[in-house]
Amino acid sequence: MTGTGQGTVRAPGRTVTGWSGDADYFAFPEHSEYRPELVVDVLRGRRAGVVFRGMVAREVCAELAARFWDSPHRERRSTEAPSYHLGAYHYHKTTEHYLDESARVAAALDQVLDLPGDPLTAFYGGLAEQLAREGVEVRPARHHGRTASRGLLRSWHGDGRYALDPHEDRSQCTEPGQADFEIQRVTGHEVCALNICLENGDGGRLLVWNIQPDDACKRRMGLHHTGSPYPTRTLDGIECRWIDVRPGDVYVFNGSHVHAVEPNTDPGSRRTSLAGIFGFIDDATVVSWT
Repeated sequence: MTGTGQGTVRAPGRTVTGWSGDADYFAFPEHSEYRPELVVDVLRGRRAGVVFRGMVAREVCAELAARFWDSPHRERRSTEAPSYHLGAYHYHKTTEHYLDESARVAAALDQVLDLPGDPLTAFYGGLAEQLAREGVEVRPARHHGRTASRGLLRSWHGDGRYALDPHEDRSQCTEPGQADFEIQRVTGHEVCALNICLENGDGGRLLVWNIQPDDACKRRMGLHHTGSPYPTRTLDGIECRWIDVRPGDVYVFNGSHVHAVEPNTDPGSRRTSLAGIFGFIDDATVVSWT
């Protein structure tokens, strides 16, 4: 159980069971400037999430989005979570497979991100400076001298009720094929999701439910190594936050909570973001991956 310690554990039934935080915990305060100390609150389980409105300049967002869509290295993902992407997903792969993909796309990703005001560098740099005061190192996840992808550019194009179905990020960190990868040690801490919005039309909101599914629930639903998808009916009656997302916004939240992405209501618009995952693997180390 994580969070403030003042939440509740739901009884078994037809709904998702697990831990829910209190009102102070399940809040998503908004700020107009980057404050990495608030990201640390999410990392340490004191708050569910935080939003930094307009942290990235609109012209930087527009340039990154244009470079992403123009990149010949952009790929299409048609399984699990349909999307266009540039970068590597660790989901449901062996450690070697993920690191091979990370190495293969590194140069193309660096080329897209190589501009003044790179928001990924600004975010992790600020977080590293903040945590250095506590003797904590922030770095990409690594394995035998190889490193995880530094970021993931993606645009969801699912056309159902959700562009990205309800899921949580903790279960995928238990993938048996990655048992030798240090990111599996993050499951004893908070698994944090970083999203930097580059473009979005009408809709495209983030949904976060106030529930961190327990192991019994995950096994009952057959999601203990994937965390996806949680049927919508199993989330009925659970508190949910809908967070509007605009270009330039940076939002960080505890990915152990079930969350989803709403599709755009304008067929001609796109929801594109720069993303990553990060968390403590021990008291002195935070690692990031994708």
